[in-house]
Amino acid sequence: MKLATFDTARRQLIYIGKAFHARGWAPATSGNFSARMADGSIAITASGRHKGRLGDADIITLDAQGNALDDRRPSAETPLHMQLYRLFPEVGAVLHTHSPGAVALSRAFPQLRAWTIQGHELLKALPGQTTHEATVTLPIVSNDQDMRALAAAVEPHLKRAPVPPAYLIRGHGLYAWGRDVEEAERVVEALEWLFAADLTERQYRTGAKA
Repeated sequence: MKLATFDTARRQLIYIGKAFHARGWAPATSGNFSARMADGSIAITASGRHKGRLGDADIITLDAQGNALDDRRPSAETPLHMQLYRLFPEVGAVLHTHSPGAVALSRAFPQLRAWTIQGHELLKALPGQTTHEATVTLPIVSNDQDMRALAAAVEPHLKRAPVPPAYLIRGHGLYAWGRDVEEAERVVEALEWLFAADLTERQYRTGAKA
């Protein structure tokens, strides 16, 4: 795994903010993005920044324990990013979206505790998947304004095999990760398409039964 320098990570995260905002996945100040650098420090979006208008000053540096290295305030959801870096040394980037699809899927089916994807060709865009015949399950956890409590609720799901490539927070959005920013972006893009496809298929099935 080749980890980024700060300049590279900053450039990539600014690009992600603009691209995801344009696609409706990170409206206004929602969402947060981070990347692990070669020295173990973390580049992360600052708190409260509009993701479509990120500039150099909106990406800050944390040490390997998640502490800011200057007086700027990182994303309030920093503990969720740090949890993934702590559990998975191979993770080089974490991307969090607030897309309509991710939020709608988790709200429309409150009984679901996980979302299982089967039979889609786009499954092959996810790390480690080589066939559409695979099954991938994403945990869905209840939202909590206390990020450390939320991290504690997520952690058991991250310690089960097979480890998911992402998880959903009900009514909140998607957390996805990868070995670098490019892989994490690919995971997000694939899953966002799959959310839309699943919701559309469910609508058609309901209409057909009616």
